[in-house]
Amino acid sequence: MEQAEGKVRRVVIAGGGTAGWMAAAIMSKVLGKALEIRLIESEEIGTVGVGEATIPTLLTYNRLARIDEREFMAATKATFKLGIEFVNWRQKNHSYIHSFGITGKDHWTAGFQHFWRRGLQEGQASDFGDYCLELKAALENKFAHLPDLGLNYAYHLDSSLYAKFLRKMAEEHGVERIEGKIVSVQQDGETGFVSSVTMMSGQVVEGDLFIDCSGFRGLLIEQTLHTGYDDWTHWLPCDSAVAVQTEAVEDPIPYTRSTAHDSGWQWRIPLQHRVGNGLVFCSRYQSDDDAIRLLMDNVQGKALVEPRVLKFRTGTRRKHWNRNVVALGLASGFIEPLESTSIHLIQRGILRLMQMFPNQGIRQEDVDEFNKQTREETEGIRDFIILHYHVTDRRDTPFWRQCASMDIPETLAHRIRLFRETGRVFRKADELFAENSWIQVMLGQGILPERYHPVVDVMEKKELGEFLDMVKMNVAKTVASLPSHQQYIRQYCPSKMD
Repeated sequence: MEQAEGKVRRVVIAGGGTAGWMAAAIMSKVLGKALEIRLIESEEIGTVGVGEATIPTLLTYNRLARIDEREFMAATKATFKLGIEFVNWRQKNHSYIHSFGITGKDHWTAGFQHFWRRGLQEGQASDFGDYCLELKAALENKFAHLPDLGLNYAYHLDSSLYAKFLRKMAEEHGVERIEGKIVSVQQDGETGFVSSVTMMSGQVVEGDLFIDCSGFRGLLIEQTLHTGYDDWTHWLPCDSAVAVQTEAVEDPIPYTRSTAHDSGWQWRIPLQHRVGNGLVFCSRYQSDDDAIRLLMDNVQGKALVEPRVLKFRTGTRRKHWNRNVVALGLASGFIEPLESTSIHLIQRGILRLMQMFPNQGIRQEDVDEFNKQTREETEGIRDFIILHYHVTDRRDTPFWRQCASMDIPETLAHRIRLFRETGRVFRKADELFAENSWIQVMLGQGILPERYHPVVDVMEKKELGEFLDMVKMNVAKTVASLPSHQQYIRQYCPSKMD
């Protein structure tokens, strides 16, 4: 591909929802004076809108977009999130929490897990989570902002309200919204670049750079450019979800709950005004009707809407930037929502595009680097999700037997072997999930390291015990000083919780 002719000044976003308006909001905020940004969406086309749980990277987006947290939380009915509880994943009636933040204190040669592992062997250590501030605060339903982000957190939010919040922000910074459906796409005869789209009304919308936020169908990236799709259902077999919103019957807890069932898992996301619920399942083992019944039998509170079923295919586009089209959100691929990574991937795609923005014309080197970075990040997240399914003691249903026995990517197999045999975890540059995330999930799923780092043996037994007790005591002391999650939200967003 040669350099595109002319400078990139006209950006067209095909589709709204979370992906479209996240792109429009921050691009207009940062680059609005240099660009003409138009977003096309139709009120007749619904959005998937179940991505209501986030991870701490959203704070980066909000900071870069200069979004006031109180206004954001009030507008989206958000609550705070300190992690995810996994129930029945390792085995039935077992649970653990994958929390944000850091567990214990590391030495430069070895992570805290090595000290904990020896302490466990010596009878001096308690549960690994006892040494993590975020995890203990979550279990006790506590939250507060601490200096220097001393408590790592994310949000539960209403994704439809989030899109409205971002739309208002984007339009204030000059984004033009065009209502209607795209009926055809025009390409340049020589370069194959998308040159314009035609609306049902007959309006032609021209652009230099197109951002595809059209959902699973991938109107530009796939239907027009035939980019191709790598299917990952042999590793991530769930292909369906049913979602429903219910009334809140109790105070919101500061963590998401994921409960494994016979052929998938159920999410529970507490907001200020309601609860988001859903069941992700494999249609090979469970019908839509059975999934709906199972979900409705396992929710609390009155349903506010009728349950709706969504179909998907886990995987990724072979290119996320093809010619002059960049795909975001579901148009770029889909990794199921187990670890709340959907909004993160949208955000990373936007920020990566802005860092490589082709204002002087699209060059293949930028495109290749964008695709390389996106692919590596996506595959790392994919491996982390597969870990939850594959490393399990469950053999009680055909679904779980398939998950436990399936072949897994060698990249993941290496991580598991390394941790099991040595207790070590190494994070690749710019990888989303840090060492503590991998450690918490692998321990939670039942992998206990066989060895620990020799630097731990430099400590006398008494010194090790005192060190572990000190870390645990400091965590407990901080948690005890925190207000309840509900109390803090009432104070932080008082008009929304009364």
